[in-house]
Amino acid sequence: MDSGNGWDASAEAWIADMGESGDFSRRNVLDAPMLDRIRGRGFQSALDVGCGEGRFCRMMAELGIATTGIDPTARLIEVARSRDAQGSYIEGQAEALPFADASFDLVVSYLTLIDIDDVNAAIAEMARVLSPGGTLLIANLNSFSTAGTWQGEGESARGYLIDNYLEPRAEWVGWRGILIRNWHRPLAAYMQPLLGQGLRLVHFDEPAARDGEPARVARYNRAPYHLIMEWTKAYAPR
Repeated sequence: MDSGNGWDASAEAWIADMGESGDFSRRNVLDAPMLDRIRGRGFQSALDVGCGEGRFCRMMAELGIATTGIDPTARLIEVARSRDAQGSYIEGQAEALPFADASFDLVVSYLTLIDIDDVNAAIAEMARVLSPGGTLLIANLNSFSTAGTWQGEGESARGYLIDNYLEPRAEWVGWRGILIRNWHRPLAAYMQPLLGQGLRLVHFDEPAARDGEPARVARYNRAPYHLIMEWTKAYAPR
């Protein structure tokens, strides 16, 4: 049954758009700093919540981490399994993760919080399955960007207008045959439930585009629309 958020209908277009290496934002903005937060830190088991076609799971597996991916879109899980026969991919919801408490020392949410209706439940579940001392690594759309739009056309558009920032809302967004429902939420709508789970923020970044076609890099860096957060889960008191 279609989830109503557009992902089932958009799955084939998404698969074609991502390819093996991902889109501009993943290749040129997020992949490198996300991997920098993972590489060489001794993580043993990772959960990728909203893994899609499994691209970042495969990248983490290349670092020697036993990785599980979960996603609610059946077609994306099917493709993930076909591209990584040794991997573990499960169809399921972020709001009800089918894992025991403290199952993973690394939980990743890579541009998925914006897709989830009940973000409070999803964050609580991510914290639950994270082991004490573990890391929750999040890439998300910057809340200022989801509240705004470019004014004017082309690379020389005069600026980015932000409006109704404090009003959470689900909006339909489309590009290259993909039409999905994304959430705008103010940053507090993410920070408060993360803090409410007792997680501690240890890293925050709004990375610039590192590579790619120069005009597109310049346009992105005028109004960057991604952020990265790393949170840790405290050990239980003895």
